[in-house]
Amino acid sequence: MKISKNKIIKEPSLKNKSKIVDIIPVKIKKSKGIVEKIKKVLTFKKIKSTKKILKIKIIPKANKVLKEKNIKLKKVQHNPIIEPSLYSWESKATFNPTAFEYDGKVHIIYRAVGEDDSSVLGYAFSNDGLNIEGRPTYHIYKRFFNYTESGPKIDYLSGGGWSGGCEDPRVVLIEDTIYMIFTAFDGWGSVRLALTSISLSNFKKKKWNWKKAVMISPVGEINKNWVLFPERINGKFAIIHSVYPNILISCFDSLDELDGKTFIKSNNTRPIDHSRGWDSWFRGIGPSPIKTKDGWLILYHAMDHKNPDRYRLGALLLDLNDPTKVIYRSKNPILEPEEDYENNGHKWGVIYSCGAVVKNGELFVYYGGADKFVCVASINLKELIDDLKKDVDIKLVKSKKK
Repeated sequence: MKISKNKIIKEPSLKNKSKIVDIIPVKIKKSKGIVEKIKKVLTFKKIKSTKKILKIKIIPKANKVLKEKNIKLKKVQHNPIIEPSLYSWESKATFNPTAFEYDGKVHIIYRAVGEDDSSVLGYAFSNDGLNIEGRPTYHIYKRFFNYTESGPKIDYLSGGGWSGGCEDPRVVLIEDTIYMIFTAFDGWGSVRLALTSISLSNFKKKKWNWKKAVMISPVGEINKNWVLFPERINGKFAIIHSVYPNILISCFDSLDELDGKTFIKSNNTRPIDHSRGWDSWFRGIGPSPIKTKDGWLILYHAMDHKNPDRYRLGALLLDLNDPTKVIYRSKNPILEPEEDYENNGHKWGVIYSCGAVVKNGELFVYYGGADKFVCVASINLKELIDDLKKDVDIKLVKSKKK
């Protein structure tokens, strides 16, 4: 996998030397067409003729035509699994959860909005992935910065957290450290990505002494949906920060290179692909990538640009050795906002996932419903991967570099 150099974005006031951030840019090519999957089963019928010539008529057997299965995640009946409580810090909303699995437990970190309209992060855990076994009465992380309204206001609405804070966390466990990327919104003029971490030992002891967070995206831009791979790629930490129209992955020998003075330059535009249907407007990655024997599983948020009020979840596979190469992409959404708790909240028609884990061969996807609730849906991982692999009509390949 070749890595090309890219210029660094630096704060104008800084005088220290420039640092290099590795960028892998790759364009996704459009599919060349739709491959017909359902083949008609044909039979032959003899027809008499006055000229004693045997004629053949082809008659399709309609009852033999196969129906295509639209595979979807199964939502648990007791959704939502986390709801707003009487505690002031999470009295208005609990949503957009991330998750990781360790020692047989699923650890969930979710965004919460309370009486002051700021976003903080709460914690819960589950033994079976479906039922919450424990949930502290306090938040485990809050914003580390103050905001001011002295600068120009940006046009950005953020799920009810009008006063800003820390939003939409994504966590991964790498070796003995838990890394978290989240959206840092100052409530007025900046939507940026920030990075923090905590040791696994302190996390298990519930000592919430997170490392001081640093900004990793440039000032003056709106960036969201950046995720860390859960292991090193070619010996480097890898952050995937754009999928469509370009796959962009930044690689680092150490995440300490992101020191608050060095930023990743990404593609923060979301163009519309008019050749596609339900996912013509690609919004961003959901959870961090999940490693399977067939490739890196990516779950992503998208919407139909003709119906932009409904968020749906799709899936794609990246090549294991070269994650800039997309090998399969789902033809249909695997999760849609159909239930009451996904439509009656702060925002109608929204499902938004920041976390997923695999436990005993089952994929558990944790997501926010209507910007108010934490929900879970699941599917057998092999069944999902097999369904992706048979979608040859939407197989994508790495574009040729110019």
